[in-house]
Amino acid sequence: MKKTLVALMIAALCLSATTAAPKKAKKAKAKVTKIGVVQLLEHPALDKNYQGFVDGLKEAGYVDGQNVKIDFQNAQGEQANCVTIAEKLINDKDDLIFAIATPAAQAVANLTTTIPVLISSVTDPESAKLVKSNEMPGTNVTGTSDLTPCAAQMKLLKKLLPEAKTVGMLFCSSEQNSRFQIDLAEAACKELGLNYVEMTVSNSNEIQQVTQALCGKCDVIYSPTDNMIAAGMALVAQVCLENKTPTIVGEEGMVDAGGLATYGINYYELGKQTAKMAVEILKDGKNPAEMPIQYLDVCDLKVNAETAAALGITIPENL
Repeated sequence: MKKTLVALMIAALCLSATTAAPKKAKKAKAKVTKIGVVQLLEHPALDKNYQGFVDGLKEAGYVDGQNVKIDFQNAQGEQANCVTIAEKLINDKDDLIFAIATPAAQAVANLTTTIPVLISSVTDPESAKLVKSNEMPGTNVTGTSDLTPCAAQMKLLKKLLPEAKTVGMLFCSSEQNSRFQIDLAEAACKELGLNYVEMTVSNSNEIQQVTQALCGKCDVIYSPTDNMIAAGMALVAQVCLENKTPTIVGEEGMVDAGGLATYGINYYELGKQTAKMAVEILKDGKNPAEMPIQYLDVCDLKVNAETAAALGITIPENL
């Protein structure tokens, strides 16, 4: 009887070990890459920048909801929100943070020196103190610049509006990227024999009044890739149309909103280019400190035919 009981116990133990084996053989779950995104505010250029980034990641095999989790946060144009969002993404221990527009990039860069940070829609990362130099960042921050061809935009202005004498510079006083572009545009004006006058806004509530005042001081208004003006471009275009004042702008989203024309970069492609840099960091282990800031080398000409017709402007055939 004892031998029989011993045999039964051994058999039971063997059966238990056999049934438990598959549990030990289960594969560990594949790691999901975490990417945090902070975007300054909603407007077409920044939205396209983000979408290009997501699509570029997807083309490289990083699909949101599958092997990557993208935590998108919009700061609604508030610097304080940028800081709060940056703190959240850092506390979440994301593998990489993507910051869209200068204030968003500065908020993140000021709070972490360890998490890789990719920036985009930043005109000059070096002067914004995000990197030690655009050629060799030397920090955990790198990415793409949205520097537009300001001199070429002034030449476009001259072709479209040969009778124009004075250019009104409209931008937000607190946006460093806009100041950088305005300086380039003003230097181009001097070379082309154009006069210029500056007027700035500090918040969106001032856009209508300042634009109205500027229309009375110039023949044409120029606004670079300024986030505040871009977000309020429909209002700017309305005021300018009422005053028969054309606008040359920094990017195509502003043309879609009623601006006359631009010669500028494609923000969707800029986002895709940034995604390629993300893959190099996440997959190939590249160090942001050694990755130069990248630029788009192709620009697009865009003219709003309806705005041109309303202002009685004829588009030259060579454009």
